[in-house]
Amino acid sequence: MIVIVGLGNPGKEYENTYHNMGYMCVDAFASKCGASFSKTKYHGMYAETFIGDEKVIVLKPTTYMNLSGVSVSECVNKLKLPLDKLLVVYDDIDLPFGAIRIRKSGSAGTHNGMRNIVELLGSEKFSRLRIGIGRDERKDLKDFVLGKVSKENMTLLENEKQKIVKIIDAFISFKGDVERIDINNY
Repeated sequence: MIVIVGLGNPGKEYENTYHNMGYMCVDAFASKCGASFSKTKYHGMYAETFIGDEKVIVLKPTTYMNLSGVSVSECVNKLKLPLDKLLVVYDDIDLPFGAIRIRKSGSAGTHNGMRNIVELLGSEKFSRLRIGIGRDERKDLKDFVLGKVSKENMTLLENEKQKIVKIIDAFISFKGDVERIDINNY
């Protein structure tokens, strides 16, 4: 079993905001798989599908970004999921818009949602797929991340989402072995 988590904030007012990049990407992945977020479980919207013989759970925490760890830790603990089978997809202001990074483990950096996940899991040893949103230095950080993605960036994002879906597919195909994934191939 593999769990893919997309970080974001629930509610219409947060749709298409920079901070909901994780939600947008796992929505694209679930859509490609024909899975729908028709269940609520683990303090989140929950979808499941099979990729080959691998059961895949896609989770969008509804705890709001800064408390994402409540949802993720509940899911991991109840499923007794090994952390190498977890992939968290989220926005990163420290990367230029559209840049993609995948890592096997690491610190939470400046992301409060990731800090909460690391704290509640008690570990940094899980995979993360970071999607660059850049930063508009003219705006307060909160206003920027909760602001709507510009039309220009939304167009660029459509191409990036397809690449991200392929990277998530590779994560599943390689059974969570991030080191086998070369994002330049997608």
